[in-house]
Amino acid sequence: MTRFGFYAPMPPARSGVADYAASLLTALRLHGPVELCPDRCDLPLYHLGNNRLHADIYRRALEHPGVVVLHDAVLHHFLLGHLDADAYVEEFVHNYGDWTRDLARDLWRHRGASGADRRYFDFPMLKRVAERSRAVVVHNPAAARIVRAHAPDARIEEIPHLFDPPPLPSESEAIRYRQRLGIGPERFLFGVFGYLRESKRLIPVLDAIRAVGPPAALLVAGEFVSTDLERAVAPLLHGPDIVRLPHLSERDFWLAASAIDACINLRYPAAGETSGIAIRMMGIGKPVLLTESEECSRFPEDACVRIAAGALEPDSLRQHLVLLTSIPEAARAIGQRGAGHIHSRHRVNEVSDRFWRLLCEIGA
Repeated sequence: MTRFGFYAPMPPARSGVADYAASLLTALRLHGPVELCPDRCDLPLYHLGNNRLHADIYRRALEHPGVVVLHDAVLHHFLLGHLDADAYVEEFVHNYGDWTRDLARDLWRHRGASGADRRYFDFPMLKRVAERSRAVVVHNPAAARIVRAHAPDARIEEIPHLFDPPPLPSESEAIRYRQRLGIGPERFLFGVFGYLRESKRLIPVLDAIRAVGPPAALLVAGEFVSTDLERAVAPLLHGPDIVRLPHLSERDFWLAASAIDACINLRYPAAGETSGIAIRMMGIGKPVLLTESEECSRFPEDACVRIAAGALEPDSLRQHLVLLTSIPEAARAIGQRGAGHIHSRHRVNEVSDRFWRLLCEIGA
C-alpha cells in the first residue's frame, strides 16, 4: 500500500495554511492512512505558502519531489526572506534568464518595498518547484496560469479551497460580542481579518469607512506584517467607527465572524491565492468584498461584492459600502448566495475526495 506523507505547518501556527492543512489531513485520514511529516514515504503532499513557515517544506519538496499544493502562486517574498543576495540573484536568473540579472540585483536592493511594489508580484519565481513536482495543486485559474507560464509541462490540478463548517456561536453570543465591542445593532459592521499587509489595502479601506460615515463601522483584527505599514496605519485606527483587535483565537475569530455584517477582503497586487478567510466568511453567509481578479473568477457574480482595482478602487469601495449599509437586505442576500456556492463547491469532504483520487493515481 502506498504510504502518503503530509507536510504542512499545523495549528497552533498562526497561519491560514495551518488551519487548512489540519482540516484536510483529518478528512484525508477518513480515506486511508496519511502520516504527518514522516522521515520517509512513497508519495509526499507538500503545502507551500509565501512565508518562512514553509522553508523546510520547500527544501524537502525539491529534494524529494511529490505533489505540491500552492497556497500562494507567488513565492517571491518567501525566497527574498530565505536566500542571501547571491543566491537570490541566481534563483531569479534560473526563472527568467541571464538577461534579468541586473533587474534581480535592483529588486534585491529595494526589497524593503516588496510588499507593495508590483514588480515583486509580477515575478512569482515558481519554476524550480513547479518543474520538480509530480503534480501542482492550485485553487484558482490565476494560480494555474502562473504555474503554466513557469513550467509548461507540469501537471496542474485545480482543486477548490476547502470549507470546514465550524460550530458557530449562537445569535445571542454574537450580539453580546458586538456589545462588548461597543457596536450597537443600528451600525453596519465591516470586518478585516488576518495578517495585515500592504496588499490588503487597509489604508483605502479606512479612508472609505470614514468617507461613508455612520452607520458604517469597521473591525480590524490581526497582526501587521510590516512595521512601516503599522506606523503608517496606526494614526488611522482611532475613532468611534473603528475597533482594533489583535490576532484572534479560533473561538474569538468565529465570534467576530458571526458578529460582523460583511467582510472586506481585498488583495492587490494579488499573488494567485484563494483567501481562506473569504471562503470561511462566505461559507457562514457573510457578504464578502473582494478585489475583482482572476483569482476570484470562479465565484458567481451575485455571490460576492467585486471591488475594482487600481485607480478605480476608492470610488468602487465607497459606492459598495454605501450600497450595503443602505440596503442591508441586499447584503444578506449576497451572503446567502455566497454560502450556497461555498457549500456546493468547497465542502471539505468533496475536496478531500479529489485530493485522495489524485494521490492514489500518482502513487499507483
